[in-house]
Amino acid sequence: MSNKLHTTNSCDTFIQVAEDCVAATGVVPPDRAGKPTVAGLQYAMIARKPYRYTSDDIVFATSATCRAVGWEMSAAARAAARQLFFSKGQDCLSASPLGKQYGWGIHADTKGRVALYAVDSAEYRRLASDPTLTQTRAMRSKRA
Repeated sequence: MSNKLHTTNSCDTFIQVAEDCVAATGVVPPDRAGKPTVAGLQYAMIARKPYRYTSDDIVFATSATCRAVGWEMSAAARAAARQLFFSKGQDCLSASPLGKQYGWGIHADTKGRVALYAVDSAEYRRLASDPTLTQTRAMRSKRA
């Protein structure tokens, strides 16, 4: 019997910045104590290779689980760790600090691969007004 796998992937979706996001433009997340934060790791993966990774790829690669086991493990061990990780529900990119705090909209294309757009960019405005995309917002940082 196999476990049900959950996914954070979505297709043809645009995650707008949170209603309470104070960033006026997209800001690169700073390191904390000389080490990258989860937001910094997510930003680096998506910004370096837009439309290459899915939300699941990003969420797993930047999770404490994956960072603890490292990329030097075999492909089979990595696949098993990923399967175990997604056997429970995980937060999607709408919970990421990129849209909550740092001013980045996240677009998922028809194959679920993601890219970032600064809140003050023309492409962000175009995607935010595109009626063919599912429009959602990043989660608020504070309760209303």
